[in-house]
Amino acid sequence: MRTREEELKGLGADFTFGFIQVMDGEKDPRNLLVAFRIVHDLISRDYSLGPFVEELFEVTSCYFPIDFTPPPNDPYGIQREDLILSLRNVLASTPRFAEFLLPLLIEKVDSEILSAKLDSLQTLNACCAVYGQKELKDFLPSLWASIRREVFQTASERVEAEGLAALHSLTVCLSRSVLSADAEDLLDSFLNNILQDCRHHLCEPDMKLVWPSAKLLQAAAGASARACDYITSNVLPLLLEQFHKHSQSSQRRTILEMLLGFLKLQQNWSYEDKDQRPVNGFKDQLCSLVFMALTGPSTQLQLVGIHTLTVLGAQPDLLSSEDLELAVGHLYRLSFLEEDSQSCRVAALEASGTLAALYPVAFSSHLVPKLTEELRVGESDLTRGDGPTQCSRYLCCLQALSAISTHPSIVRETLPLLLQHLCQVNKGNMVARSSDVIAVCQSLKQVAEKCQQDPDCCWYFHQTAIPCLLALAVQASMPEKEPSVLRKVLLEDEVLAAMVSVIGTATTHLSPELAAQSVAHIVPLFLDGNVSFLPENSFPSRFQPFQDGSSGQRRLVALLMAFVCSLPRNVEIPQLNQLMRELLELSCCHSCPFSSTAAAKCFAGLLNKHPAGQQLDEFLQLAVDKVEVGLGSGPCRSQAFTLLLWVTKALVLRYHPLSSCLTTRLMGLLSDPELGPAAADGFSLLMSDCTDVLTRAGHAEVRIMFRQRFFTDNVPALVQGFHAAPQDVKPNYLKGLSHVLNRLPKPVLLPELPTLLSLLLEALSCPDCVVQLSTLSCLQPLLLEAPQVMSLHVDTLVTKFLNLTSSPSMAVRIAALQCMHALTRLPTPVLLPYKPQVIRALAKPLDDKKRLVRKEAVSARGEWFLLGSPGS
Repeated sequence: MRTREEELKGLGADFTFGFIQVMDGEKDPRNLLVAFRIVHDLISRDYSLGPFVEELFEVTSCYFPIDFTPPPNDPYGIQREDLILSLRNVLASTPRFAEFLLPLLIEKVDSEILSAKLDSLQTLNACCAVYGQKELKDFLPSLWASIRREVFQTASERVEAEGLAALHSLTVCLSRSVLSADAEDLLDSFLNNILQDCRHHLCEPDMKLVWPSAKLLQAAAGASARACDYITSNVLPLLLEQFHKHSQSSQRRTILEMLLGFLKLQQNWSYEDKDQRPVNGFKDQLCSLVFMALTGPSTQLQLVGIHTLTVLGAQPDLLSSEDLELAVGHLYRLSFLEEDSQSCRVAALEASGTLAALYPVAFSSHLVPKLTEELRVGESDLTRGDGPTQCSRYLCCLQALSAISTHPSIVRETLPLLLQHLCQVNKGNMVARSSDVIAVCQSLKQVAEKCQQDPDCCWYFHQTAIPCLLALAVQASMPEKEPSVLRKVLLEDEVLAAMVSVIGTATTHLSPELAAQSVAHIVPLFLDGNVSFLPENSFPSRFQPFQDGSSGQRRLVALLMAFVCSLPRNVEIPQLNQLMRELLELSCCHSCPFSSTAAAKCFAGLLNKHPAGQQLDEFLQLAVDKVEVGLGSGPCRSQAFTLLLWVTKALVLRYHPLSSCLTTRLMGLLSDPELGPAAADGFSLLMSDCTDVLTRAGHAEVRIMFRQRFFTDNVPALVQGFHAAPQDVKPNYLKGLSHVLNRLPKPVLLPELPTLLSLLLEALSCPDCVVQLSTLSCLQPLLLEAPQVMSLHVDTLVTKFLNLTSSPSMAVRIAALQCMHALTRLPTPVLLPYKPQVIRALAKPLDDKKRLVRKEAVSARGEWFLLGSPGS
């Protein structure tokens, strides 16, 4: 057929008849796959079927539905699904099979065999893509009756889903068919049948078949704009009436959820004339109903009301200005609900963000002024040091301001408001705690994230917020005659970390051209003390964080790190050579660990992005020399180790050749009496993802599969070092190994498991809780993915896991109980001898003082109780 198509077609229908005779009675699945492909080619390549259409259908349909179980160890790998799809491809390839196939499908859907129902409905779905009204006309009543029965009565969710999909496809098929002038429009009569059979269920007081009926109506309505208009215009008044007839919140929620489904379908279709939308005629009733739900006592009803309001708002030009004002008022109220309505408050904030992007004027006019006043009241409450209720409203206000910052015009109102609020802390006008400042920074970060999609908005945020934050921090770092507790809040570790996240988020999406403008101001600020671009830049003394600056000034290097380590790689940094040397010097300063760590991270972040060449080699040599001098002896050993760790990570991520030398140096420190435990924890840093520097979002060079490469290059040396190490040093090697394995993708670890499992089991005996937790986290998924290997060590695993259920650390107790739960996935015969012992031992954690531990104990013990029982 591939090489002699013309000659075969020249045989006419004789070739088709001959093939039918050859195929008749075939049973070998290999031959059937070939035969099905040939039949499909006969149809799709327009071979002459002559009078043999029915015979060709019969010779293929006799295999429907496919009932095939592949033999064990089948060398050909033919699966039942392969045969099903191949046969379906044939049956659904031509409308000429319709008169024979549709009765067969109806018969199989009405059978009691689940697989036959599923296959038939899926085949019907496929057929609708090639059929028209002519093929379906005589079978529509029977098809609808079969689908309706399956959705109303089935106990299988899969059959219900396939039935709904088939109904959707039928309606699509009827919607797209082109009619002649005198032809009957089957779509209207088909939809009318669906409505007649479903609408009375929507009005039943007990509401038993409400959801199946709604699903059927929505499946049909989602097929086309015509179907959607027809069904929606008939169903909406019915549901609106039912909402007011029922008084219980649960019933109202169900009706509103159905309304929401129909409203969502309306969004799929666009209308040239907005007045043609069926929803328009019911707009006032819908808004009244939604606002009634939002003021109801039920949280669940309020949630559905919020989602419905969002969908209504998404319909262009539907809501009037009065509706929007009311909607904004409700969302404002719901945004300040108490803790027990947290889900409702979160939904209200999300809805506010969605609608603010569509109606910025309404939110600027009605919500921003309210939040401004709320923030002012919050400031006065904080000034008086009021209690937790006021603080809660203050935090809700900050979250609401960030939530609605989804439109550039709103950002231009909310961003100055948040920054002005932050300035009040620096001026000492508020009794500010670090948590309050962090909350403002978190809101600023969320605004920055929302600005990332719009380049202009992103640049506005950057050039407005970054100078302001830097000015506040610089002001707070200046020496004062009378030390102010209020200002020093801005220099706390947690507050600076929150500011770092804001600056990093505001920088990552800048274009290289705009980033170059910004870097030309910020780097000279830190190197030369050039404060000219900062607002309110009259400071009492010079800003010199790298020279003789105070400890407070040196801490601000973290903000420099956030900026330069988030820049695109192709942005040139001015005075780079001086900057790298200053960072290197500060990284080994022992007087302020926070500053030295920030400098080391900044140095590593810049190294990672620097293009290969002589300058990079010079920076690396400077770093290695500094590390070796620092590690020798003296007060800077800890800082030199931190520098080594971050430089190693920067190079590991980009596969730099020097990374292997530095990793070997790090392994050598595992035997160091002072730095050994820290070196072991360092392997966790090397393998994990950072949040502030060396991130893909911050344009760092992170090569794919760097963890796998690190594992391959270094784990053999770690294992060898463990065996050769003295007894008191072995825990360090175990901890390092555990950190590497815990963060390794499990498919890479599984082939190496037999050789490494003994070390992991030994790590469980290590007294260090960090090692125990890391090892348990590594073992739990392995119990699920490699049960055969793990079952060889079941005696040791059971003993060690049970011992750890009494650990002083709650996290270790929980992880050990989760591993005991996972153990039940091993082969049952292996576990049964341990069942009585385990059930007795797991009785103790049932009385643990921590609820989360008790919860895991109940879950694990229940699984062990069921072990070996019928059906388990």
